[in-house]
Amino acid sequence: MPQLNPLDWAPQLIWLAITFGILYVLMLKIALPRIGSVIEKRAAKIAGDLGAAEKAKRDTEEALAGYEQALAEAKQKAHAIIEEGRAKLKAETDAERAKLEQELAAKSAEAAARIEKATEAAMKDINSVATDAAADIVRQLIGVAPSKADLEKAVTAARKA
Repeated sequence: MPQLNPLDWAPQLIWLAITFGILYVLMLKIALPRIGSVIEKRAAKIAGDLGAAEKAKRDTEEALAGYEQALAEAKQKAHAIIEEGRAKLKAETDAERAKLEQELAAKSAEAAARIEKATEAAMKDINSVATDAAADIVRQLIGVAPSKADLEKAVTAARKA
């Protein structure tokens, strides 16, 4: 094996130094700058992505806060509309109730007046019926009919007592 021959070691060391020097220069001038630029690009892209993610997170938080605020405002508006509707409905109901109570009071007063008139008419009829009945009773008992004025006076006195 020629590599192990001590006489061939000097040229092999020279070629090793030349090859190593060429590879070192190639790595230093070509490969390492390219690798460095790729690493820098990746670091910049990662930093940009992190910045974009942070911005997206802030935007999301702002949108969520805006949504929650809009939701709270909508709830307040809905509550105000409900309260307004409830108050309006209560006012309408109270007005309708007052109107109905007024109508019922008028009808009740009218009915009371009709009852009073009917009572008065019935009382007049009762007086005449009582007078006629008393005249018939007295006539059957004593055989003589009393005067109409005396009978009316007696019936009126009996009703007052």
